[in-house]
This record gives sequence, C-alpha cells and structure tokens, in this order.
Amino acid sequence: MSKHKKSYDDDSYLTLGLCFGVSFGLIFNHLALGIALGISIGAALDGQKKSNIKKNNKQKH
Repeated sequence: MSKHKKSYDDDSYLTLGLCFGVSFGLIFNHLALGIALGISIGAALDGQKKSNIKKNNKQKH
C-alpha cells in the first residue's frame, strides 16, 4: 500500500474559481453569472494544469 503525500498538484483551481465566482456574483448582484464564470474559469485552469503535468511526465520518461 502506498502513501500519497499532499502536494501542490493535488489542489484544484475549480474550487478556487467557484469561491471567486460566488464572491464576485454577490458583489455585483449576479450570483448565477458569477458562479457560472467561476466554474468555467476554474475548470479551464484545472485542465491546463493537468495537461502541463502530463506533458512534463512524458518528457521525463
């Protein structure tokens, strides 16, 4: 059984985007729009991070 250490790669931009989206949605009184934008930006950043990790892993091997 292997133990998994928590690292920076385990963090998700999706949750960060959601937090910022809710915050900006409440500030500008458009909660639904803020949540939608936060999730979409977070998902895009998360996908980009994962593709960069895969790309770096291929270069190492």
